Amino acid sequence: METACPDNMAGLWRGYQKLLAAHPWRVQILTAGSLVGVGDIISQQLVEKKGLRGHSVERTMKMMSIGFCFVVRALSPSLSPLALFLSSRPLSPLGFFAPGFLGCFLSIAAALNGLSREDIWAKLQRDYRDALITNYYIWPAVQMANFYFIPLYHRLAVVQCVAVVWNSYLSWKANKS
Repeated sequence: METACPDNMAGLWRGYQKLLAAHPWRVQILTAGSLVGVGDIISQQLVEKKGLRGHSVERTMKMMSIGFCFVVRALSPSLSPLALFLSSRPLSPLGFFAPGFLGCFLSIAAALNGLSREDIWAKLQRDYRDALITNYYIWPAVQMANFYFIPLYHRLAVVQCVAVVWNSYLSWKANKS
């Protein structure tokens, strides 16, 4: 019995890599927005258990727009000098980058949800510390394994897989009342 799945996945990965090499900005923008969008869908369906009828497409679109416009600029080395600098140092993003990124992410999501400045500040006071601590539970181990054990050409895939889980958490955290 033949299994075509590994060959198909390898072909998809090669195609993605070719597109990334040919159109780095476009592919990174689409990837970041898609990963945040998938994270929101997972959050709404598996974490919040909203069901298809209760799913907020508007919320998913807002989260994707954060991915398209903010996440990609913050995290893509070819689009951000800070990300390029930090990406060459496995633990730097954890100490220097995550605190600012999370504060901005939560603030942008709250603003897109129509919260006032006072409500955004209250949300940050309530949720920021927990999000930062959760970040430190997840990303140090992932980055250490990624930099020391994962071949260079697989590192992006590892980060993207973990990012789907992380984006699900961030979407839940950013959108809970």
